[in-house]
Amino acid sequence: MKRNQFKLWLLSTFCVVFAISCTDLEIEESDSIIDESTATGGIFNGVEDPAASVDNLFNGMNRLGDQANFYALQEVATDEQLVPTRGTDWGDNGIWRTLHAHTWSPGHQYILNVWNNWNQTIFLASEVIDPRSSASAEEVAQASFVRAFGMWVIMDMYGQVPFREPDEGPEVDPVILSRTEAYDFILNDLDVAIAGLPSVAANDVANQSRGTKAAARFLKARVLLNSGVYSGAGAPDASALSEVVSLVDAITGEGYALQDGYFDIFKEDADSETIFWLPTSVGNRIWNGAHYNTVAPDNTGGGWNGFSTLAEFYDMFEGNPTTNNVGDGQEERRGWVPDASNADETNLGFAYGFFIGQAYDAEGNALNDRPGNPLVFTKELPGLVGNNERTGVRVIKYHPANGSFTNHEIIFRYADAHLMKAEAIMRGAGGGDATALVNELRALRGATPLGSVTEADMLAERGRELYVEAIRRTDMIRFGQFTRDWEFKNAESVGDDNKNLFPIPTNALLSNPNLVQNPGY
Repeated sequence: MKRNQFKLWLLSTFCVVFAISCTDLEIEESDSIIDESTATGGIFNGVEDPAASVDNLFNGMNRLGDQANFYALQEVATDEQLVPTRGTDWGDNGIWRTLHAHTWSPGHQYILNVWNNWNQTIFLASEVIDPRSSASAEEVAQASFVRAFGMWVIMDMYGQVPFREPDEGPEVDPVILSRTEAYDFILNDLDVAIAGLPSVAANDVANQSRGTKAAARFLKARVLLNSGVYSGAGAPDASALSEVVSLVDAITGEGYALQDGYFDIFKEDADSETIFWLPTSVGNRIWNGAHYNTVAPDNTGGGWNGFSTLAEFYDMFEGNPTTNNVGDGQEERRGWVPDASNADETNLGFAYGFFIGQAYDAEGNALNDRPGNPLVFTKELPGLVGNNERTGVRVIKYHPANGSFTNHEIIFRYADAHLMKAEAIMRGAGGGDATALVNELRALRGATPLGSVTEADMLAERGRELYVEAIRRTDMIRFGQFTRDWEFKNAESVGDDNKNLFPIPTNALLSNPNLVQNPGY
């Protein structure tokens, strides 16, 4: 990576230490989820300060704002994002390329990091929940919400979940919950969370960075909608689909609703869409794809020139297929690119949404790349390697005009819940008209109404609405599309359903003999 890129790690409160070798088999404490209270043979008597421990749990969730790890597994491993190597920039020993190509191995650093981080979160939450901690009902509910989220990550990505009780020391190998056992565990935790968390109304932005009834209902709806994947049945049963509709209706009942002004949703301001946000610093979402010579007043060092999207994903949106200028007939969600006549201090020369074509600064001056070529972002890429500084459409959903490193990233929002309800109805639940619900959203976003909604339409609509919001991999698996072919995927990985699960990291297998490697690895 180039030096500019390291600003990410300095400005974030979480980092990836690339110095750790992907083939280093040394077993660390986090591999076995060891806690100081039991590591030396001590007796667990509860956490000393449950409120502080809950604070620590949510501070740990800020890792969701990282550009690597969870985000990379959910986005770079799909058709939405890729990180092409440009000369030697973003080579990183292939850590990004193998995700997009589906050629990862059990030694992949991000696969190990996600496993360690979220298993540790599960254990720390269990400590708060344990009766010996004497936590309040709301503290238990908050910890249950976080534990459910962490267990969902592990269940969704790896298919099996190690579980250690708070008073079990390192001499005890964690038991392994199957996917169906973990699924039931998660739903139980979410029921506890829904019962004990506060009801926080839409627009109450100050209280939406912790667990709320709406956030817990949202997560439960997500888990239920994917229940067919987790059970192996393929499609969720009727009761799960009906509950998805009821959960979304309950969220609506608290005042959450679709909001117009698509890119305004991603400001710090209160809005009716945001259900759950975290203070992660959105700089990762802005600068990881912006060019080195694209700057803002609060980031004069420029971008890191890495993340891009595929032409086929850009082409899912209405509008001119080769440009994204104002008046090109595009729907609102594809955004627009400022040119010499409309670049100003309001947009700083940055696109909203998808950045393709000539880049300008805030004064309307055409920018060049570092070798001096016109900075024209191209739709086509020669491959995952062999790129220059200009290849690839860039994506900017959080805009630097609202702050280059603002501490406000949306994790759950209402449009996702709205589409979950529409999908549940499409799959057989009662409670409305799936096509009408999708068209309600499309009308708000300036897109042409659909005559009907198929599974392909629903997945595409979720992609258009929720791009780079770290849910694409899970969605594609639910629709049976994660193993399909896309540009630059390894041919041998196409159709390999084993890739729907990541491998159990090598270090984890060495530390816990109860674990069994997933098929295909």
